[in-house]
Amino acid sequence: MIIEQLYTGCLAEAAYYIESDGEAAIIDPLRETGPYLNLAQKRHSKIKYVLETHFHADFVSGHIDLAAKTGAQIVYGPTSMQTGFEAHIAHDGEELALGKIKIKVLHTPGHTMESCCYLLLDENGNETALFSGDTLFIGDVGRPDLAQKVIAELTQEKLAGHLYESLRNKIMPLPDHLIVYPGHGAGSACGKNMSKETSDTLGHQKKVNYALNPALTKEKFVESVLDGLTPPPGYFPQNVLLNIKGYERFDEVISRASHAFSPLELEAAEDAGAIVLDCRDSQVFCKAFVPGAINIGLNGNFAVWTGTLIPDVKQPLVLVADHGKEKEATIRLARVGFDHVLGYLNWGMDEWLEGGHNTDSITSISAEALYEQMQKGPVNLLDVRKSSEFNSEHVVGAINAPLDYIRDSVSMVDRNKTWFVYCAGGYRSMTFISMLRKWGYTNLIDVKGGFAALKKSGKFNITEYVCPTTML
Repeated sequence: MIIEQLYTGCLAEAAYYIESDGEAAIIDPLRETGPYLNLAQKRHSKIKYVLETHFHADFVSGHIDLAAKTGAQIVYGPTSMQTGFEAHIAHDGEELALGKIKIKVLHTPGHTMESCCYLLLDENGNETALFSGDTLFIGDVGRPDLAQKVIAELTQEKLAGHLYESLRNKIMPLPDHLIVYPGHGAGSACGKNMSKETSDTLGHQKKVNYALNPALTKEKFVESVLDGLTPPPGYFPQNVLLNIKGYERFDEVISRASHAFSPLELEAAEDAGAIVLDCRDSQVFCKAFVPGAINIGLNGNFAVWTGTLIPDVKQPLVLVADHGKEKEATIRLARVGFDHVLGYLNWGMDEWLEGGHNTDSITSISAEALYEQMQKGPVNLLDVRKSSEFNSEHVVGAINAPLDYIRDSVSMVDRNKTWFVYCAGGYRSMTFISMLRKWGYTNLIDVKGGFAALKKSGKFNITEYVCPTTML
């Protein structure tokens, strides 16, 4: 028996490869099927099942493409949802044979109503591992407020109540020695304060995970699990529907996005409504970029921020990327349902600059330069980190305008004033400024290195640190 975790850091997502006697199952695969096909081929095994723990909100699963390429059976837990593809809807307690082992379906509604966990029984029938999806994380549980965005009659309170019962009746009675393999780790928006660890024993989680405290009442659980939740990223409901109804084949998405645009073609696409998405490093971007381009760097949570900031996954996009990084950007966008990448600017910015086309730029200054500016008189500081980060500690006098909710945050920005913008390390601040630049705001200056640089300099008055209770 083989268990392999395939963890993707930019989405904080864990897929799983399980194999026994030449048969394999994939749990919660990402959009691109290559890693799973290659692994099965390397091990001379046949993929029999694609097991889904629920209809994902934070990414588009690769279940349809993987099943089409392998003949595998797509499996979901109990649901009344009508899928746009053939799938086996398992019943609670159903056992799926895989080689010499079995995988038992445990219906655990709460994160979503169809959420389930997969309990692995080894060759001797012993309970060995629990693939807990978004029901149970390491140190946390799945947020119960996502399904209500798709099913109106559900409320987060009802879902939280279901989650409490699922944990008590299905998870906590299981033996302590089980290895828990969750669907996500720290950084995912599917939980509010999960651990960086990506597996643990169930026994240890019973001791340290607040949600598994046997003394916790249902009422207190609901209160605790809902505390600190913020509105989910706007693309989440769109991804749920793609996972239920189906989507364009991944290979076709990649093929269409392989078109190399000339500068004139890019300008024409932009005039027709496409957004120019510049994936380069923020400090490279700021020196010269296509006017109107938005900077979301490939070196960070690129796909998540794109989904958070661009409201419609069907928005046509043209990429500007470092040469050779165009396909990576396209793949990462497809993972969250942005399938309408029209192509990329040929040779990045090189051809654009050589052709003498107009460029824009953004001023970026050091923490020391900002301090010198403050010695001359008051300045306007804009902190674009999450509210939880800001409340934990910030520069005294700064205004919090979170990038996450930029369409609300923009109301705090007076066009007639000059603003010095910072985030944690310089990634989000450039994104924030580039978006406002596109909307006609010109008086924004980036603080290079963000809050980390401001604090390290020792020159700024920082509020007393308060440990955050949520990472959302």
